[in-house]
Amino acid sequence: MATREKIKYLVFDIESIADGELISTSRYPGEGLTPSEAIRKFQQELLARSGSDFIPHTYHLPVAVVIAKIREDLSLAEIVSLDQPLHRPHVIAKHFWTGWEAYQRPTFVTFNGRGFDLPLMELCAYRFGISVPAWFNMFERTYQQNRNRYNLAAHMDLHEVLTNFGGTWFRGGLNLAAMMLNKPGKMDVQGDMVQRLYEAGKLTEISDYCRCDVLDTYFVFLRLALLMGHIDLEHEATLTGQVKSMLEEQAEEIAAYKQYLSHWKDWTNPWE
Repeated sequence: MATREKIKYLVFDIESIADGELISTSRYPGEGLTPSEAIRKFQQELLARSGSDFIPHTYHLPVAVVIAKIREDLSLAEIVSLDQPLHRPHVIAKHFWTGWEAYQRPTFVTFNGRGFDLPLMELCAYRFGISVPAWFNMFERTYQQNRNRYNLAAHMDLHEVLTNFGGTWFRGGLNLAAMMLNKPGKMDVQGDMVQRLYEAGKLTEISDYCRCDVLDTYFVFLRLALLMGHIDLEHEATLTGQVKSMLEEQAEEIAAYKQYLSHWKDWTNPWE
């Protein structure tokens, strides 16, 4: 039996849609609203109440989860999109949690994932009956609990690192953090377009958009690793170059990589 490669970190991102059927039955029982109608009505209510029509994660389902598997030396092993091309929410959730276990519980790495991505995957485990006792180790000492906000061995939210755990506000988000490093950031697809893409059956496009966000997150992770003294600029440049070569090799197979490369700029080192 082949030995599974040692993976230290799982850098991931989620694209999700509002569950119109759940919204219809839980918020508007007896009104006979279609899923699409229920979503639109809920969005209108949210917009009038708070100025944003973003539906809370409690009503969402994941339709793309992309994971970059990172070795201990911070090199990228591979990028996978769970349950591609079917993108079934219950299968995505199962693969997410069983994969974390299979790789011996690597550190999750996200950008602002504590407020959305991980709570959504936890809720999926609840919804689809997936037992994850190692993650919900709530009877361990507080600092050993994987869901403890300050347990960076379990989950490193890069947004929290940049904001000193909410002490400030990182206006601009992942897009800005990536573009500071001359990486593409947001391109043709934006997060608020995912629902319409899903309704049009464009699951590959959603997954591709998610792949690009994961790449941006990985490069932000490398720069923060540099700040923490885990790597230096030379090592960061080497790792970045390795990923660029990987994207070039897979660009014909994965359209998102070709687009990502077309927006690629090398970071300008002011010390040279």
